[in-house]
Amino acid sequence: MSNLPRFRRHVLSGVSAAALIGLASAAAADTLFTRPAAFVGEVQTAGAEPGLPVYAGETVVFSGRGFVPGQSVTLMRGTTALTETPVTADDKGEFTFDYALDAEAEAGLQPIVVVTTGPDSAGVVEMKVSPKLPLSGENLFEVKSAPVTRGLYQVAYGAASDALFVTAAVGRPPVANSSLVKIDPETLEIVAQVSPEPAPDRADGQPGGVFSVYGIAADDENGTVWTTNTRQDTVAVYRQDDLSLVKQFEPGAVAHARDVVVDEGRDRAFAGAGARNTIEVFDTATMEKVDSIAIASQVRGEDFGVMSMSYDEEAGQLFTVSLRTPEAAVIDVDSGEVRIIPLPGAVRASGIAHDAESGRFFVVSQLSDDLMILDADGALLHDVPVGAGPLNLVFDPASGLAIVANRGSGTITAVNAEGEIVANIEGGTYPNHLALTDEGIYAVNKSRGENDPNGDRIWHLVPASN
Repeated sequence: MSNLPRFRRHVLSGVSAAALIGLASAAAADTLFTRPAAFVGEVQTAGAEPGLPVYAGETVVFSGRGFVPGQSVTLMRGTTALTETPVTADDKGEFTFDYALDAEAEAGLQPIVVVTTGPDSAGVVEMKVSPKLPLSGENLFEVKSAPVTRGLYQVAYGAASDALFVTAAVGRPPVANSSLVKIDPETLEIVAQVSPEPAPDRADGQPGGVFSVYGIAADDENGTVWTTNTRQDTVAVYRQDDLSLVKQFEPGAVAHARDVVVDEGRDRAFAGAGARNTIEVFDTATMEKVDSIAIASQVRGEDFGVMSMSYDEEAGQLFTVSLRTPEAAVIDVDSGEVRIIPLPGAVRASGIAHDAESGRFFVVSQLSDDLMILDADGALLHDVPVGAGPLNLVFDPASGLAIVANRGSGTITAVNAEGEIVANIEGGTYPNHLALTDEGIYAVNKSRGENDPNGDRIWHLVPASN
């Protein structure tokens, strides 16, 4: 039987056909259900200042673009409108307004319904409310920092040369300003700096810029550093001592290459293809690409999106997380076996670290603003809110702490194995990447612009227990 409601038929007497037509026309003009339109436009949210997260009890800035000029727009949470009257898109199809978020607002991805009239449409966007953690535990770390150069991305330590290596790239393609920088780990002073080679023209005939460097890993066995050239879908190898180029691999070797890790004992470098579900494998002795590891998502209809990687060389286990699906993967590099671990609740996972002794691993996610601590079998032990937009992390076995770079909130958070936050300290503008050494943790952060005094710096954090 149908679940549709039944309507009674009414018999009208003494009413002319013309009158009926007139009534129908009037009804049509007054209907709620006018001609529908496709929802167009984009709504973004930000904190009170550009680049800041949205926090409970503070101002939210809503901005819209791509709407029809003159279109009326109402934003609603549930059945409550966020403005007393609708806002109107200007002649560029844009609008902006401030909203005072109450102090009891829960952290998470809050659905906002966007209703437009003239033309009529509707869509749903998400407002991310992030946890705001107070600063704490500053006395647990000795911290110093120094400026480097514009556009910092990642940092690695090379024991063969007792030096730090930092990648930097500025802007979007074609990137003309990129650097590989060698830094003294004690003084944080720049020792050497080189620019990558020119890249070939792009497929559209536009200049290719340079082979800009992003991800990095040190190979102390061969005295080199491996870098990823994300914009050219490839990798390059430089010497640690003088930063001279050893080999520039051809474009297309690694689709949207992001992170790279090195196994010195097996003569292998593993580069994650961020645009695909693969990790490309290179022989560090012959400098040749030798294999490709595919990771099949267990989420129906979705693809695993490789992000950060963590490597246990002794066990031959490679850990990575997916940006597109709530999953992590553990890869046995000797057998090629891939084990998928679900991460329920993780939204845009990006960072992963591993504790070889306990088998635990740690995952941070940019949109769920959390650190997940899981046992060796993938069972969730703790889920810890750590700040806005956590991007990367390392695990320090000496202190037993997971150290998290929260890009959105500009903090670095230390969490123990029990899921307790023991420190939350300033990390400058947009902390982006961390590296663990015997002398502590090094971090690099990005900037809000060319003259940001807290941006594009390298940080050295030494736990008091060291």
